[in-house]
Amino acid sequence: MSFDVVILGLGYVGLPLAQQATRAGLRVLGFDVNAGVVAVLGAGRSHVDDLSDADVAEMLAGGFETITDETRIATADTAVICVPTPLSEGDGPDLRAVIGATEAVGRNLRTGMLVVLESTTYPGTTDDVVGPLLEKLSGLKAGVDFHLAFSPERIDPGNEKFGAHNTPKVVGGSTPACTDRVAEFYGRFVETVVRTRGTREAETAKLLENTYRHVNIALVNEMARFCHELDIDLWDVIHAASTKPFGFQAFYPGPGVGGHCIPIDPNYLSHNVRTKLGYPFRFVELAQEINATMPAYVARRAQNLLNADGQALHGARVLLLGVTYKPNIADQRESPATPLARHLASLGAQLTYHDPYVEEWAVPRTDDLEGAAAAADLVILVTHHRDYDADHLAGISKRFFDTRGVTSTREAHRL
Repeated sequence: MSFDVVILGLGYVGLPLAQQATRAGLRVLGFDVNAGVVAVLGAGRSHVDDLSDADVAEMLAGGFETITDETRIATADTAVICVPTPLSEGDGPDLRAVIGATEAVGRNLRTGMLVVLESTTYPGTTDDVVGPLLEKLSGLKAGVDFHLAFSPERIDPGNEKFGAHNTPKVVGGSTPACTDRVAEFYGRFVETVVRTRGTREAETAKLLENTYRHVNIALVNEMARFCHELDIDLWDVIHAASTKPFGFQAFYPGPGVGGHCIPIDPNYLSHNVRTKLGYPFRFVELAQEINATMPAYVARRAQNLLNADGQALHGARVLLLGVTYKPNIADQRESPATPLARHLASLGAQLTYHDPYVEEWAVPRTDDLEGAAAAADLVILVTHHRDYDADHLAGISKRFFDTRGVTSTREAHRL
């Protein structure tokens, strides 16, 4: 049996992509080296926030199949690599998963196939790493015997408005013919396809998107510090500035940045600039410095709130609300709650947490939200899940520190 596409990596990126392709009527294979993931999906159970068990069951009914047997890659017309690229010790992307997936494809590559890399990485990876490895293992030539392209993933976990179908898909091929082929492929199940000049432009577009957010979040995080010292309500400032109908986009301060994209992806670009050109990408490195220090800043603010009432943070009962990196999902990747808890614990705080999406975490969990809030010496809202009535919780707490600017009550202290 032949398939339209095999998707390598069935996580937060690959699984929604597989869902959309299946819904559009494509015959989809899902490959993962994790046999547990393959078994769970094959049994109709989801392991990511954006898909329910019913969604997976619908995919299976539509012909979606999960595999660990790499030889079946050869049965697909297109192979899409959606594996993670965590940050390595040298601040560049760790390409081990990409290389492993590429090798699996290369060993099973057929003439005429399309290979697409979606994993976020530095400019040049598709043509300089993936392409040569595929050629070496298959004996085929990229752009001649098979098509090669890059298309950055743009999955936003928990986003109820934009998903794989209606988020424009950027594509860039190693040759114009490769770009035509990858555009035709995604055009079968994505509303809008945006072509770039080549793979490097497509790779850099993803890094620019997240670097833009990274730098602007750092701007408001730094403003949060001096606005607090000057007794200026930054949240009110942002609201006022947002009324300008042109030339301004609102970004908001917080206890740090999380997820795979914003705290990690810009480093790929700055690492690439340093490695290849020999000088720093100063905006990115400064933004990283500012954002990385926010958990420690929040811990100091917490200490000061208690000190103002004559109580030490050492021995104080501190409740953390929301420990995921963004609201209404279970994803904890790079969550600022983790370094925040570490800083508070090092200062002697007695920590507990509440999060409706996280059953186990680094500190003891409480299920009694209101009781724990009332009993704590300090409650810190780290992530504002929809389950939380922040003003109500602030009202029943001894002290309530809102790091997300969602409260309107005077009982709350805002970042």
